[in-house]
Amino acid sequence: MANAGMVGLDWQQRINWDRLRKYRLERARARMKAAGLGAMLLMYDENVRYVTSTLTPGWNRLKPGLRYAMLCGDDAPVLFEQGDIGMQIERHSPWIPKDHIRWSYAWIKGAAGPASLAQVKKFTNAIKQEMKKANVAGTKLGVDFIDINMLKVFAEEKIDWTDGMTPMMEARAIKNEDEQEALRMVGAIGDAAHWEFMKFLQPGRTENQLTAHIMQYLYSVPGMEDVEDVIVSSGPNTWPNWRNFSDRIVKPGDIVFMDLAALTWNGYKSCYYRTYCAGKEPTNEQKDIYATALKWLYDSIKAVKVGTTTREIASKWPSAKEAWGYAEEDQAAANLWGHGLGLAQYDQPVISRIWSLDHPIEIKEGMVFALETQHGKKFEWGVRIEEMLIVHKDKIEIISSFPVEQITVVDPIPGYSTLAGR
Repeated sequence: MANAGMVGLDWQQRINWDRLRKYRLERARARMKAAGLGAMLLMYDENVRYVTSTLTPGWNRLKPGLRYAMLCGDDAPVLFEQGDIGMQIERHSPWIPKDHIRWSYAWIKGAAGPASLAQVKKFTNAIKQEMKKANVAGTKLGVDFIDINMLKVFAEEKIDWTDGMTPMMEARAIKNEDEQEALRMVGAIGDAAHWEFMKFLQPGRTENQLTAHIMQYLYSVPGMEDVEDVIVSSGPNTWPNWRNFSDRIVKPGDIVFMDLAALTWNGYKSCYYRTYCAGKEPTNEQKDIYATALKWLYDSIKAVKVGTTTREIASKWPSAKEAWGYAEEDQAAANLWGHGLGLAQYDQPVISRIWSLDHPIEIKEGMVFALETQHGKKFEWGVRIEEMLIVHKDKIEIISSFPVEQITVVDPIPGYSTLAGR
């Protein structure tokens, strides 16, 4: 239950990484077959990680094609690594057969002229060779990423390809016991980071100083691979929430919120907001607005159970017109929001009134996701709250434990700025 520590021991069962690797691989294979695919070509970092349990370095992320993987029939996954890095994969990842480690044929991404087209031809020939070796040549290939060069060469080579992202999203949606424990650890690290933020927050510091401090704190945690973003917004930057940080100085009495989006511990990601008030008690109006956002959040959490759908969850939130007078739901995208957590920050389910009312997804045991709400006064202040949870057969487990019942007040000065309207 996320209290066993972060490192492996001989005397205590903790996360069983070998069991986790096998579970992910076979779940991906099962969803591939259920989708009628003979093979999958995986270029997104989270999908490569899911089937190969290998790490995509920071400089390599968001560049599909620098490294990629294939899952063909019943064979072990094949990893195409950039250049000669595959020699290091042989050392570090012995669960991948050595003869299934290749070098990639990279063209970076996008339409980059004749050099790209030449590379994609080599890339496509290698795909065909792997499918032939696995006795799935001529079957349908699932692809999670496509660009204009691939479209051209796939058509010329008569590659029968289709959507491969959906089966991978379906696979990643259900977490086994080891993935759940990894995400509990993510929650515990998030709790600690919010406590550290509370101690460091004070008037006079800037948003980027606060961000840098939490970044430094998180990178000192064993197993931390990446901190994609720490979002610190204060004062008028909190509503509308611009989801960024700047050199703005926090003033006494400012509302401040911090989002861990996303710390990445052994591949698994967070999304975790809390709201603070620096140097004074929040006003009654701010408390009331926070109470409204908290009710929206916990009304939606109470709707979560196995067998219900994302429609029932999203319907607990007011419409964008009811809440803020907006013309349509897309104008309030991510204001009232839910999204899966795992190797990607947007695993299934992704919950919003924009689509969930008309295109619901069933909530299943083993799903892990975050729900988040916000509210505020335009260009003055706003509040935002988020909880992370695991869906069990007969209960919901909240894995974010920093206090949420009210705005967290940091070092208030008694009687400071209590005049009406301040």
